[in-house]
Amino acid sequence: MPMIRFLLLVPVCLVALSLPATAAVQLPNLFSDHAVLQRNQPVRIWGWAHDGENVTVHFHGQTVSAQTDPTGNWEAWLKPEVAGGPYTLTISSDAGDPPIERKDILVGDVWLASGQSNMEFPLAGFTGTVPSPLKDGEKEIASATHPRIRLLVQKKATSTVPLSQGSDVWTECTPETARHFSAVAYFFGREISEHEDVPVGLIDTTWGGTPAHSWISPEALASANLTSVFADAGTIAQDQGRADELKAYYAREDAALQAAGKPVPTHPRIPTDHGGSWTPGTLFNAMIAPYTRYAIKGVLWYQGEADSDAKRAPYYFRVFSALITDWRHQWGEGDFPFFFVQISSFNSTAAGWPVVRDGQRRTQVLRNTAMAVTLDVGTPGNVHPPDKQTVGDRLALAARATVYGEKIEYSSPEFLQATSGPNAMRVWFSHADGLTTRDQQVGGFELAGSDHVFSPATAKIEKIGDRDTVLVTSPKIAFPRFVRYDWSGVVTTFLYNRAGLPAGTFTSE
Repeated sequence: MPMIRFLLLVPVCLVALSLPATAAVQLPNLFSDHAVLQRNQPVRIWGWAHDGENVTVHFHGQTVSAQTDPTGNWEAWLKPEVAGGPYTLTISSDAGDPPIERKDILVGDVWLASGQSNMEFPLAGFTGTVPSPLKDGEKEIASATHPRIRLLVQKKATSTVPLSQGSDVWTECTPETARHFSAVAYFFGREISEHEDVPVGLIDTTWGGTPAHSWISPEALASANLTSVFADAGTIAQDQGRADELKAYYAREDAALQAAGKPVPTHPRIPTDHGGSWTPGTLFNAMIAPYTRYAIKGVLWYQGEADSDAKRAPYYFRVFSALITDWRHQWGEGDFPFFFVQISSFNSTAAGWPVVRDGQRRTQVLRNTAMAVTLDVGTPGNVHPPDKQTVGDRLALAARATVYGEKIEYSSPEFLQATSGPNAMRVWFSHADGLTTRDQQVGGFELAGSDHVFSPATAKIEKIGDRDTVLVTSPKIAFPRFVRYDWSGVVTTFLYNRAGLPAGTFTSE
């Protein structure tokens, strides 16, 4: 497992390996024209220059100074600013080089959006063998002119070491720039900007089809003792080694056949490491590490489909929890808001699809997290549902209530506990006022005894005092011990609260 050992040793090399060659004073691309700086908290500005050079930062009436260290790094801190702008950021040095000016800078709230393809899904949708258009896509693109929303799209990249610099810059939100931006993040940002009357910066750093472990720093993978991840990494490395050998073998055989004038056969599919994107830590290093010094308000996350196979799904709760804890540690801003999407209804062949959903639900034990349930907007035949507006809106509800203090319901009915009786269990929820199925039968519930073998059960909504509960019964199970709900890929019955938010997959095991 040489790659894994290397990944765990490289963080100490971060500065030496990631510094750009410097002449004049420099800023990261993050501090480009049209950027958004995070309001109401200290903002770090950093860059590179000659050893011992004195650097001065001017921004909205603030002037702060810094000196480069022996490796050419410098950083300065701005005092917290309230929302506003546009302003100009100016960086000068005592070396006599022309100052750097970055214009049209806003102060507002910065949200980083990450995950796999359902977060990557742009307003233009996906094309391919199974086309995935956005609902009302062209209409949404045409109306995407929002001067106070700024967008940054991180290009796909992998790295064996954490990088300090990305290649991408901020743009204004226009129909052209929004077309290729994460639809979920865009709809979230639009809601926040409109409801909170604040500039919003959105960072889209996503890669479709990637597992969670690729997005965790190497040191966090080690400290969390995620043995399942390292076993998986070993398999990936072995598969890639065999793949390289097969490619070389096929190339030699094909060349010989072509030289003899014979047809070249179609070869079987070769295993792949997905361009390095499945190797633990590589996406964190290239696509998250460059942003960890940039002040943010919080994170949006939509991922899990790639972890639904039998070998990853049982560990998703631990892996995802480690990711959230790691990112909060890396940014050093405390337990910032981390809002995520429970993967949707889909006719998946992976048995772990509901296991991942339940792992996501349980991750809400971490502070300042919230989950948007999307079972009712899924499409059984397409893993990329077209309705990203609802997903973005539900994430925005969580932010509006828990971050911005609006008095609104933001959560789906959440499983609290199940109490037992003869042939029955009663399920208790939080956020379940006005529980309803909207004229459907109550479905999706199963019961199991001490053998953990689940069977379909009958369910009905009952009010106990001022609480809405669900009574689940089965004559086949005399002493039920466990209950679960919507434990399947495709879900067809839904349980809503008064706010119209559906309950997600859960098990009491």
